[in-house]
Amino acid sequence: MDPFAQEPTDLDNPDDIALADRMKAGREQILVELRKKIIGQQEVINETLLTLFVGGNSLIIGVPGLAKTLLIQTMAQVLDLKFSRIQFTPDLMPSDITGTDIIQEDAATGGRKMVFAPGPVFTNVLLADEINRTPPKTQSALLEAMQEHRVTVQGRTYTLEEPFFVFATQNPIELEGTYPLPEAQLDRFMFHIVIEHPPEDEELEVVRSTTGNADPEFKHAVTGADLVGFQRLVRRVPVSDAVMRYALSIVRMSRMKGDDAPDFKKWVAYGASVRAAQYLILGGKARALTQGRYHVSFEDIRALAHPVLRHRILLNFHAESEGITSDQIIDQLLEAVPVPTSQM
Repeated sequence: MDPFAQEPTDLDNPDDIALADRMKAGREQILVELRKKIIGQQEVINETLLTLFVGGNSLIIGVPGLAKTLLIQTMAQVLDLKFSRIQFTPDLMPSDITGTDIIQEDAATGGRKMVFAPGPVFTNVLLADEINRTPPKTQSALLEAMQEHRVTVQGRTYTLEEPFFVFATQNPIELEGTYPLPEAQLDRFMFHIVIEHPPEDEELEVVRSTTGNADPEFKHAVTGADLVGFQRLVRRVPVSDAVMRYALSIVRMSRMKGDDAPDFKKWVAYGASVRAAQYLILGGKARALTQGRYHVSFEDIRALAHPVLRHRILLNFHAESEGITSDQIIDQLLEAVPVPTSQM
C-alpha cells in the first residue's frame, strides 16, 4: 500500500472549489509569464509561489549572479504589485526601513508640524537584499512588519497594505562584514530557499537571453486581491489529524529531547519551533491546491521539510567541525519519523 495515498476530502462549498481551480490556473499563468525572463530554477520558483499563496516571507540563499533579485522583482511585475528593494549595509538605520517623522511647514498657516514620511517597507513586495550586512538592531526593524504587517514609529502604529511579503537574500560564501540573523527573525521566514547554479543547458540559455535586447511585456493574470483570496482559501483546506500529527512529530523530533532522541542529536544545538509545524501545514495546504487536490498528504509535508526546517535546526560546533549540514539532519529526521499507513 502506498503510504502517501489518501482519500480526497472536499472543501466546504462550490465557491471554494471554484476559487481553488482559479488558484491552480493562476499559478500556471504566473509560471508562463515568469518564464519570459527567468530560466529554469523550477523548485525555487515553486517555493516562492507557495510563499505568496500562504502569505509568508522567505529567505533566499545563493552566490551572486543567480538572479535572486531578478526573480523577486519579476514576480512583483508579473503580479502588478508595488516593489521596494533595500540594499542592507552596515550603516543602514531602522528609520531607513520603516520611515520617520519629519518637520513640514503648513503652506496655509505658516506653522510647522511633524509628518510621517513612510519608508520602503510600505509596499507589497519588499526585497531585503543581503540582509545579513546590517547589524541586528536594524534587522529587527523588520520583525513587526513580517509578523503583524504593521510598523510602529514614535509610538504610532501604521498598517501595511495587503498583500505584503518580505523576501530576503544572503550570499553564503562571503562572511566578512556580515552579521548573523537573530533566531527570532530567522523563525519568521517561512522558507529557507537555496538557489544553485543551473545545469549547463539552462545556463547557456540564460547567457543567450540576457545578452540580447529582449524586454518582455507581462500579462497580469493574478492580482494582489487574488493573492489575498488565495491565502484565505489555503487556511480553509482540511487537514487530517494523522497528517497534522506527522508534521508535528517531525518538528518535535528535531528538538532531540528525551531518552528516545535519535543518535544524531549530538549535532543539534536547538530544534525547530512551533512555527515550523504551522508552516509545514500551511505550505502543505497551498501545495495541495496548486496540484489540484483539496486535502494535504504526508508527501506534501515531506516535500516541504527541507525549506521549512533548514534554518530552524541550529547545529553545534561538533556538526560544523564534521561538516554536517542541517539538510543532512532533516534527511535523517524523515527516516526516523515513520510515515503513517493511513491518514485516518
